[in-house]
Amino acid sequence: MSGDDRQSELAQQHKQRQAQRAAEERRASARAKRNVTVGAGIGVVVVAGGVIAAMTLLGGGDAGTAATTAAKSPSPSTPVTTPSIGPTAGGKPGTCEYRKDDSGSPAKDVGRPPSKPNLKWKTMTIETNQGDIVIDLATDKAPCTVNSFAYLAKKNFFDGTRCHRLAAPATTGLALLQCGDPFAKGDGKSKTDGAGGSGYLFNDENLGGMSYDRGTVFMAQGAEDANSNGSQFAISYANDTTALDAQPAYTPFGKVSKGMDVIDKIVKGGWITNEGDARDEGGSHAPKLPVIVKDLRLAR
Repeated sequence: MSGDDRQSELAQQHKQRQAQRAAEERRASARAKRNVTVGAGIGVVVVAGGVIAAMTLLGGGDAGTAATTAAKSPSPSTPVTTPSIGPTAGGKPGTCEYRKDDSGSPAKDVGRPPSKPNLKWKTMTIETNQGDIVIDLATDKAPCTVNSFAYLAKKNFFDGTRCHRLAAPATTGLALLQCGDPFAKGDGKSKTDGAGGSGYLFNDENLGGMSYDRGTVFMAQGAEDANSNGSQFAISYANDTTALDAQPAYTPFGKVSKGMDVIDKIVKGGWITNEGDARDEGGSHAPKLPVIVKDLRLAR
């Protein structure tokens, strides 16, 4: 092999390595975007034997300083009490915009919801192997969010999916059960749990309009990824989650009216620890009691 041929071969190998690294970085970025989700940016500070949730930036920093700064500075996602419908959603008044998710996250693509929401939906029932959970919907405050659930429910998007994350005050400073990843294994081992979605994104709604207290149901998205809602959602099971009230960044769209005993049973069963949760390394603390969604339906 001549010197020129050898240089050409080395140059080609270098390009291949660069392309491979770029692809890996894209996959890691997409995975992290979904894994950060609700609560991963919450620092847990132990004071006098207690656990206090402090709003901190992902990736380190002093928790106390970050919490003080957060209290003084406005959130990147400015709290609003009106839904993201019409101009704020990028569409015409009275319509919703659902745009393609180009993050590279794995998606179960079933199309996109209609742009005009139905404002008559009253309740949403999640039928699981552990029992039914009934949610009173805040359709007037989060019409585009409810419209998305109505569409995905019609497509049987959630049927057979697993709730993949059980966050506890002792581990993340929050108290929530997270579901909606169509590919989640819910075993506490999979690094891709929390990465999946519906293949489309839509804007935040009702920020500041409801507290994240016990029984509140709200959308899950990356801690720093405003307006990137998809199919994942969380149910608060204790008032520890009101730590999020200081900087509302997750769309609340309903309240559990029946089935909190089902959630409490799941919480009492404990969780499978995944060290990657809350460290942006992929995966999540999964409930020890498997939570499988048999059906999700809305009613008027």
